[in-house]
Amino acid sequence: MIYPSNFEDKVGFSAVRHLIQSHCMSPLGVAQCEAMTFSPNFDVVTKLLAQTNEFLSIIQSSVEFPLNYFFDLTPSLTAIRAAGSFMTEDDLFNLRRSLDTIGNIVKFFALPDGESKPQFPALTAMVAPMQAFPAIIAQIDRVLDKFGHIKDNASPELHDIRRSIASTTASINGILRRIMSAGRQSGILDKDVAPSMRDGRLVIPVSPANKRKFHGIVHDESATGKTIFIEPAEIVEANNNIRELQSDERREIIRILVTVADAVRPDIDNLLDSYRILGLIDFVRAKALFATDIDAKMPHIEREPQIDWYHAVHPGLLLSLREQGKQVVPLNISLSSADRILLISGPNAGGKSVCLKTVGIIQYMTQCGIIPPVYENSHIGVFSDLFIDIGDEQSIEDDLSTYSSHLTNMKMFLNHGSAKSLVLIDEFGGGTEPQIGGAIAQSVLGRLNSRQVFGVITTHYQNLKHFADATDGIVNGAMLYDRQRMRPLFQLSIGYPGSSFAVEIARKIGLPQDVISEAESIVGSDYINMDKYLLDIARDRRYWENKRSDIHAKEKKLDAIAEQYNESLEKLKAERKEIIKAAKTEAAEIIASSNSSIERTISEIKKAQAEKEKTKDVRQELEEFKQRLASADEEGIKLRPLATPRKRKQPQKPQPQLSSAPIAAGDFVTLDDGDSVGQITELSGKTATVTFGNFKSRVSVSRLKRTLRHPKAVQKAASFVSSSTSDELRSRQLQFKEDIDVRGMRADEAVQAVTYFIDDALQFNSQRVRILHGTGTGALRECIRQYLSTIRGVKSFHDEHVQLGGAGITVVEF
Repeated sequence: MIYPSNFEDKVGFSAVRHLIQSHCMSPLGVAQCEAMTFSPNFDVVTKLLAQTNEFLSIIQSSVEFPLNYFFDLTPSLTAIRAAGSFMTEDDLFNLRRSLDTIGNIVKFFALPDGESKPQFPALTAMVAPMQAFPAIIAQIDRVLDKFGHIKDNASPELHDIRRSIASTTASINGILRRIMSAGRQSGILDKDVAPSMRDGRLVIPVSPANKRKFHGIVHDESATGKTIFIEPAEIVEANNNIRELQSDERREIIRILVTVADAVRPDIDNLLDSYRILGLIDFVRAKALFATDIDAKMPHIEREPQIDWYHAVHPGLLLSLREQGKQVVPLNISLSSADRILLISGPNAGGKSVCLKTVGIIQYMTQCGIIPPVYENSHIGVFSDLFIDIGDEQSIEDDLSTYSSHLTNMKMFLNHGSAKSLVLIDEFGGGTEPQIGGAIAQSVLGRLNSRQVFGVITTHYQNLKHFADATDGIVNGAMLYDRQRMRPLFQLSIGYPGSSFAVEIARKIGLPQDVISEAESIVGSDYINMDKYLLDIARDRRYWENKRSDIHAKEKKLDAIAEQYNESLEKLKAERKEIIKAAKTEAAEIIASSNSSIERTISEIKKAQAEKEKTKDVRQELEEFKQRLASADEEGIKLRPLATPRKRKQPQKPQPQLSSAPIAAGDFVTLDDGDSVGQITELSGKTATVTFGNFKSRVSVSRLKRTLRHPKAVQKAASFVSSSTSDELRSRQLQFKEDIDVRGMRADEAVQAVTYFIDDALQFNSQRVRILHGTGTGALRECIRQYLSTIRGVKSFHDEHVQLGGAGITVVEF
């Protein structure tokens, strides 16, 4: 129950309704807004709020909702219930576009494949009765074009009629051009004259002086009388035909529209339901937009009456002050079953009435399904009744004075008040002699309290403050006032009564001091002292409130710093794990890349006829190193370097002695005491032909010296020596180039050079090298590729890109 009937005007809800209407896109939404009423049903309230809150989430997200063409076609649909009736072209076009919107809305809330729970359950349930009408859309598309006009091919008859109109019009235009051309040549018509239309017939503007020189029918003249509009006699019959064809066209269009109406008529009820829901969507959207205007948040809704609000503001006051660049002071208020009635006292113009209206409008908005401007941690209960007594309700017609109207309201509250009622009373007990008025107000307050009524009441009476302090269920509240600056703070403080600050305000206004002193003596020292005590309480309360706010702010700052520290700590831990993981990955890659070199070393050991046990030791060392890498501790990587296999002591063999005989063919020799070992293949006097690997050279016998070493052993020894020196290896790696040019070499020389080049590339972990061998006959290319096919470390090889050398270069991938 809402009392009185003008409750919305008293709390300012009428302005809220008007603002929501301004957000509606169609008369459908405006009608829903006008029909919005207070609901005492908890389930209805929660459903309405959920719908608004879900649409608010749609607005705040990037989801695109279909909002075009919200037309109200309910009057037109209702009008075609009778057989033979039809909709106009414009209405039919609006029906087509709005049906398209309805179909898109149905599609928007349809469940995707594989999902059983809707994303917006309250809105999905609301639009469940809404249907799409593809058959009606197809019927309309058959007769209307994309601009909403009847198509020429809507029917064969209409096609023939419009073709006849077009041909007749073309004939008339041709005749008019000839007539006007002749008229311009004879000077009867001006050069810039053009045909005009009068009563649907083509006419020619002629000056009054030349009107008798034109044969035809005069249809009209201009307002000044300086132009006469004449229909030439040559086109009168053709214009008559046009008029008849146009009448035939209108009759055919009406017949087509009647046919479409006949197709729509069976679905009128379903269409009206869909348009009703379309209006609901428009209305819910408007409420969601209004919620964004007032920074509203969805509170917790409780089934039982309760008020526990944080940062509550009056929406009208919020928007008004925002336009002025000011901020509203929020209200924190709490009423429960233990403290149901709040008795607010304080100075005039201190915000008591605004507090009262704020409570009324927020509770009313909530139970109308509008999200209120409170914080989301607020709790709002559902009341069955809202009563208010505020303002002057005196009436000459009803013979009611101000106080009589207040008593009439009190009688209503006492008769209908219950544990589910919220009573709002401003200036309780005012309007009559203070002593008896205060007594009656105290008695009424006691009765309301005994009925378990919830309420917010403002007053100045001291007896009511004492009564509230001594009575369970009633709690005092005060509107704070700054004594130094002599201005209200508009802040509500619950727990103690407030002072009216009458003496302080009188001094501020400039009332004579003797008048103020006399007034203080009249009321007595007890009253003055009590007012001072209230002022001291208010001052101390404000002081400790500020202290508590400072402590809360510091605690919040400390919490933020602690949270930031914890986040940084977690981030450092995560980064440490990533670094360890990256290090382990890099180490694993190094080991993996070393496999090829190790395998080649083992292969060379085998070729050198090393013992199997030695090869086994090398492999064992490698596997142990891999296992240590895999089991490294998460806090760090502690890996023992890969041990170098110890050389096994070989039994000393007797060293062969060099022969003192002269050098002969087949002997192994060195050149100028060098390290390269060659073999004499031919001896001719003092000149010998010596083979060094794949090279042959003729040198003087005096430069040769017999040796017991063989060419192969020398190469291997040199290899081991060079690989054992890390500085030399590093230098070679820095100087290594990933291209080699073997053009001009013989096949065996080129293969030998490529062999050393590929070995270095594998040892230095190259991913890709290029061998420049030229095109020629292709023999050198073929020999090199045959060799590459035997290398285990080569992943693939192919020709270079045609723009970079093509078949003359082989690209090797490892």
